[in-house]
Amino acid sequence: MANTPTLPTSSTHDNNTLIAVLGAGAIGQLMYHKLSVNTQTNDVMFIGRDKLTRQQPLNFIDHTQHNHESLATILGTDDDRLVQVELLFVCVKAYQVEQALLPLLPKLSPQCHIVLLHNGLGPHLLVAAALSQYQGIGLTLGTTSQAALKLSQWQVKHSGFGVTQLGHYCGSAMSTALKMRISHLQSDNQPIEWYQPVLPVLWQKLAINAVINPLTALNQCANGQLAATEYQSQISAIIDELVEVAKYDDITLDKAAVRARVYQVIELTSANFSSMYQDIAHNRPTEINEINGYICQQAKAHHLKVPNNQYLVDKVLQLSQS
Repeated sequence: MANTPTLPTSSTHDNNTLIAVLGAGAIGQLMYHKLSVNTQTNDVMFIGRDKLTRQQPLNFIDHTQHNHESLATILGTDDDRLVQVELLFVCVKAYQVEQALLPLLPKLSPQCHIVLLHNGLGPHLLVAAALSQYQGIGLTLGTTSQAALKLSQWQVKHSGFGVTQLGHYCGSAMSTALKMRISHLQSDNQPIEWYQPVLPVLWQKLAINAVINPLTALNQCANGQLAATEYQSQISAIIDELVEVAKYDDITLDKAAVRARVYQVIELTSANFSSMYQDIAHNRPTEINEINGYICQQAKAHHLKVPNNQYLVDKVLQLSQS
């Protein structure tokens, strides 16, 4: 599939609203297929890194093991159809958000609504600051527990049901029409939940990631191993620090509820290997700075000490560089 046709840049704008996905990893491709289902119009596209637009054959295996072949448009960064993009899902790694998204902002529709869908926290602050120059663009933050497995670069399997949680963060609110369009993500009995404010939900997801990701990476184990008693005190310490930092960020979390949810996810995903485990195993950068590192960053701003989370950041960074 390496030799795919290159398309000329569109020279005229039509009136069609486009939905785009930035980031063609497992979750990005899952979102593309979910947004494309049951639609008669070819209004969902990827945005690529290259200047020129091209077509890319995709293969998607749904939860019933049914195989779907499709031909996706990957918009080039010079394609003037970018100005028609009114809904953009950002599914790149957290550390890629700034470099991938910010150069696109002047090219998108002035009424575009952006949805950040990545692990961790931190990039939302950079994006929100950049959007101060674009009064019509809105920002929604989200997280999903839907799971997808990348079998090859352009073949993805839907590997687990889950909930997609979204909430407005800043700028213009998402239109009713776009919310209706997003409802396609609810297919297969996988709900979308809307929250206002959204940050408490994302801090709860941060707690799950702050425990499971670094501990599985450092101990080279599947998620389920963290249920062992030997990890209890360390898990409790990570959560204690996170809840305290969140409080100073005006986010109130129930420590017992957070701890129960972390252990529930450990059990539900016991056979899985975390994204950070896989990143380390494949010598890829990790999202440690946007997960435990974000806890450390906010702690520093509030003059708090978080030695357990700082230890994990240091150890994962050390492991990444070895």
